[in-house]
Amino acid sequence: MSADDLLGRATLPRLAPGVRPLVDPAELRTRVVHFGLGAFHRAHQAVYTEHAAARSGEPWGITAVAPRSAGTVHALRSQDCLYSLTERRPDGHRTRVVGSVVGALALGSDAKAVDALLTDPEVTVVTLTVTEKGYHRSPATGGLDTTAAPVAADLAAAPGGPLTTVVGRLAAGLAARMRAGAPPLAVVSCDNMADNGAALARVVHDFVRASAWPDRAEILDRMAGTVAFPATVVDRIVPATGEADRAAAVAALGVRDALAVTGEPYRQWVLEDSFTAPRPPWELDGALFVPDVAPYQLTKLRLLNGSHSALAHLGTAAGLTTIAETMATDWGERLVRALCAELSPTLPAGGPDPGAYADDLVVRFRNPAMHHLLRQIGSDASLKIGERWLPALRELRARGASTPVLELALAAWAHGTRRAQAPDASPGPHASPGSGVSAGPGALPDPAAEALAACWRPANRPVGTVRALLRVLGATDLAEDDALTAAVAERFPALDAGRVEI
Repeated sequence: MSADDLLGRATLPRLAPGVRPLVDPAELRTRVVHFGLGAFHRAHQAVYTEHAAARSGEPWGITAVAPRSAGTVHALRSQDCLYSLTERRPDGHRTRVVGSVVGALALGSDAKAVDALLTDPEVTVVTLTVTEKGYHRSPATGGLDTTAAPVAADLAAAPGGPLTTVVGRLAAGLAARMRAGAPPLAVVSCDNMADNGAALARVVHDFVRASAWPDRAEILDRMAGTVAFPATVVDRIVPATGEADRAAAVAALGVRDALAVTGEPYRQWVLEDSFTAPRPPWELDGALFVPDVAPYQLTKLRLLNGSHSALAHLGTAAGLTTIAETMATDWGERLVRALCAELSPTLPAGGPDPGAYADDLVVRFRNPAMHHLLRQIGSDASLKIGERWLPALRELRARGASTPVLELALAAWAHGTRRAQAPDASPGPHASPGSGVSAGPGALPDPAAEALAACWRPANRPVGTVRALLRVLGATDLAEDDALTAAVAERFPALDAGRVEI
């Protein structure tokens, strides 16, 4: 294909009607600024915004700001900000071009343009997908870590000088907006962390407080009345795009797309209904606006993320590779449904129905087109299961409820720690179980790999090993629960044989 065969506005008329954007990009204006140019935004919020614009007739366009990747900005501009999304469906992939992104900027080199948009009265929504690392939160306080080198550099920058963090650029832009007396604005975190709205509000406010701006107190006062930080829950599995995905996009479109993305058919967006400014009518595409997103957040954390982790560790013990393979066993669906049923009493009222949620999970996890790797989901488990399993386990056991499925999942995780692999390890062909590395297919990367593998001392009985592993997680209370540690240890022989017994 020639340069003329690149996806762009000039090649849109050559595309089949069914794969063209739902909107004419030329009719949209920038009314949303988004920080983060990754695949998830392009497969999630950009899709909701396109549907909202198409169904309302309102010109909701997005300018996306890349914190680091100037290459992505260049590639997007070369395609007139168009790209394709392929939904991986069991009955065949579906590809369509998305047209809601109308501008692409780099945080550094395009700083003046970013600031101009943040003070533009037409812009009333800012969204973010910068991952939790992009918030520079202090582990001790949850507020902004002003000692982090990038944050400290931004705080020390001269007025109008370069800013390298999203928090710094956003805070400076909001300060300029307050000084200009521009209309209210909503700043919407779409990153996958609990209380994301409050977390974002705190680091932005902390940056303003820590700045040398003489009017910082006045800025904070004005922000309190005009800038909202709604909490959200976002959900869609968006795998990394491979060469096969790009080739499939070319076959579906008839033109090249350097920025093709893929995703599962399912998507969800739950937003706290606390907007103080005009916003896209995302509810026209199924987004939910609720008074409190916490029940939805906890349901996702415990049922979706909790089931994902359980499938990853049990599937690994059974010698499997992907979630879909694990769901194809005679125990995969039973595991998901049983775990959801066990966890549902720990969920607050006001969220989705746990039974219907479990039904959706079974359909999503069964999708053979997704190729979601157990290794990816099971990695860094020492950081994940402390959120996903242990609080519910404590709550249920405090009530005197039985917890057989959580015990099984915990046993599978514990069983796999014998083969835990340090993230930077380069295992040799004969790595020993106690070395913290393994060449075997069951090795899952974990930052605590050495400490976990050390729990498998030859002198330790299985119950002692389980206690030691729980202490590495900081769960001393559970380590001292004799009934729990015995129940977990009793599962080891079956797992040694590759059997999953539910």
